Amino acid sequence: MTTKNTVAVYPGTFDPITNGHIDLIERAARIFDRIIVAVAINPSKTTAFSADERVQLAQEVLAGLDNVEVYSFDTLLVDFVQKHDAGMILRGLRAVSDFEYEFQLAGMNRRLAPAVETLFLTPAEQYSYISSSLVKEIAALGGDISDFVHEKVRAALNRRMR
Repeated sequence: MTTKNTVAVYPGTFDPITNGHIDLIERAARIFDRIIVAVAINPSKTTAFSADERVQLAQEVLAGLDNVEVYSFDTLLVDFVQKHDAGMILRGLRAVSDFEYEFQLAGMNRRLAPAVETLFLTPAEQYSYISSSLVKEIAALGGDISDFVHEKVRAALNRRMR
């Protein structure tokens, strides 16, 4: 049963976007009318790619999904969600270790914007251990990341890590 009825925002740093992220976005795109991938700009976080590069990579690897849009943001997440008339924040949970932090964020977002719901999805089992940080570390050490990211992301990351 598919119930398409709303706009969901999937926020993250996406540095870089991984196959786990793509899996969640593809599945969410079957549930919601629109998915907005919200690439976070956090000045206190050092990233391998600029915000514009992360947006561009996400747009390239998600180009086949007609109801997915990619934007960057540097505001409170709930402000971004409300600006885009979304009613849902989509978050991924890979493991139990993610839950406590995500639960805290969901509670804070609910307090700031009571009309906005948070929905948690888990990635397919083959992606449950993938994180952007691990992918960058493997790439920096010359390892093969082709099982973890789209080919365009692999090429961009390998160029960046040289």
